Amino acid sequence: MYYEQGQHIALGYLENPPLLSWLGMISSWLGGSVFWIKFWPCLFGAFTVVITCLITAELGGRSFAQFIAGMAIIGGAYMRMFFLFQPNPPEIFFWTLSVYFLIRFIKNNERKFLFAFVIAMSLSWWSKYSVAFLAAAIFISLLLSVHRFIFLKKQTYIALLLGLVLILPNIVWQYNHNWPLVHHMQELQETQLKFLSPLDFVKDQLLYLIPVVFIWIAGLVWLFKNKQWRFIFWAYFFVIIFLLIGRGKSYYSMGIYPSLLAAGSVAWENFTRQKIWLRYAVVSVIVFLVVLFTPMLLPLWEPQKLASFYKKYNLEKIGLLKWEDQKNHPLPQDFADMIGWNEIARQTALVYQQLPQNEKSKTVIKGDNYGFCGALNYYGKKYGLPEAYGYNGSFLLWIPDTINIINVITVGEEFPDTTREIVKQFQHISIEGELKDPLSRQNGTKIILWKHASPMIGKFIKEEILENKAPFTRK
Repeated sequence: MYYEQGQHIALGYLENPPLLSWLGMISSWLGGSVFWIKFWPCLFGAFTVVITCLITAELGGRSFAQFIAGMAIIGGAYMRMFFLFQPNPPEIFFWTLSVYFLIRFIKNNERKFLFAFVIAMSLSWWSKYSVAFLAAAIFISLLLSVHRFIFLKKQTYIALLLGLVLILPNIVWQYNHNWPLVHHMQELQETQLKFLSPLDFVKDQLLYLIPVVFIWIAGLVWLFKNKQWRFIFWAYFFVIIFLLIGRGKSYYSMGIYPSLLAAGSVAWENFTRQKIWLRYAVVSVIVFLVVLFTPMLLPLWEPQKLASFYKKYNLEKIGLLKWEDQKNHPLPQDFADMIGWNEIARQTALVYQQLPQNEKSKTVIKGDNYGFCGALNYYGKKYGLPEAYGYNGSFLLWIPDTINIINVITVGEEFPDTTREIVKQFQHISIEGELKDPLSRQNGTKIILWKHASPMIGKFIKEEILENKAPFTRK
């Protein structure tokens, strides 16, 4: 989806801010290969390692502390997050960068670092709107700290005004489209977030970074004891509280942990200053646990081998295999979501190519969700498929209001309800293909051919499109 958004450049999208999509556009200029798509999360991951080490140095950490802080970012859930082309990698990086510049400002009282902090927060807004949780948490934590004097400085409000100007284009876009962020959050609450358990949220905070959990917990203790940097402790506390209240997904908090890992690395360096042998033990434990958990974090093997591995070690007990539907499956949701897209596009192309030549130009391909649409457009190019449309997510904004059609090929999980009026406008509807892969999240996806529409279909299609676009059209 994010890559496809990059083919339709805008100041915003219905599901997310546009920064990652703009990077997807650059990837398409470079050929659009998987390498150039994966390049961005890996780059943000490398930058996050560097900034975490710099935070460690600012907190007083020397070579050993910086070394284990960098190792801590490389392992754990970050290994998976910096592998996927999603908004999380830039979000985590800009959260980390924001804290770094705030620390520099507090230490040096130089205006440039305050403005750099605000710019980093603004770029985080363009990455993912969850930065609002961090902004609120930092605001309260600074008020509770010895650094509350920041709010007495004129330059603070000049910097905040700059931040508002930097995010204003996206806010205007949101206004012009009737605040899709609000619609998206309501949809998430109804379909996903309401099922989330606070207990699972807390458990995930330990599970995501389990190879280095003893590092970031030590960081929390060290920050609380350190009057100068205690505000980072409170920022973490309020991020977690806000996410629990807002029923945010557990991984929304991952941007705050690099700061804790930096502080924890300093704590362990201080603790082992006279116990050099213990430093070797700390490094050995981290390396052992990272290696142990890597098959759970990256798709190292083919799907069947991974599924057998997870079953053998009964990993569903720790929640690794639980999806958004709150049920356990053979593979983690991220991994299962990677399977089957090319096959769906191939089967769709077979149906399309079998149509008479004079009907192809009046045949529309429609995906039931943005995942199907994105896959059809990415993999469908090599099979000669036309652009796919959809009513889900930002794809809705790219559909022409009027479409001249004879046939429709839909890709989705359900056969259409035959009582719908629009269904009666076609002479024949049949399932022409189906993905059969129990390890794929798309298992059971059907390719359905709707043939020979009545002359009235244009009216029905136009009404349906306008009805779906209406919530995002300001009157």
